[in-house]
Amino acid sequence: MSNVTFKGNAVSLAGSLPANNSTAPDFTVVKSDLSEVSLSNFEGKVKVLIAVPSIDTGVCAAEARAFNTKLNNKENVVGLVISKDLPFAQKRFCEAEGLANIVTGSDFRYGQFAQQYGTLMLDGPLKGLSARVIFIVDKNNKIAYTQVITEITTEPDYDAVLAEIDKLV
Repeated sequence: MSNVTFKGNAVSLAGSLPANNSTAPDFTVVKSDLSEVSLSNFEGKVKVLIAVPSIDTGVCAAEARAFNTKLNNKENVVGLVISKDLPFAQKRFCEAEGLANIVTGSDFRYGQFAQQYGTLMLDGPLKGLSARVIFIVDKNNKIAYTQVITEITTEPDYDAVLAEIDKLV
């Protein structure tokens, strides 16, 4: 069980994060148009799985904006921002911000992602939502890199994520 903090207070996560070099578990999330998409829909691409608590928070919004910009010119790379926000909220946010280079996925329907990837927070004020974690999945669906953001209220190390992506493309 991994531990992170929210405003300095420990928060437990469900299960374990999948190990690097292991096969990434498939999952299904709901896109902003209410269609379903799975990891398997992005075969042959490098997948940047961006788990966030809620797109309606300042840090999550900043992270989505940053990845929308930073992944813009990366060929065969898809950024998938996953939260339990309803697809309507994700769509409204992306349209208002002009974000077209990332895909949003809502884990509200099945909760598969947070469970299978070990990001589900078990306690604290955000209990039931996902912790902030970045997974990079290579073209062969192996987990190549994981970044757990230990303090949920902070943004990830974008440079480290981009350096790992560059190794795969």
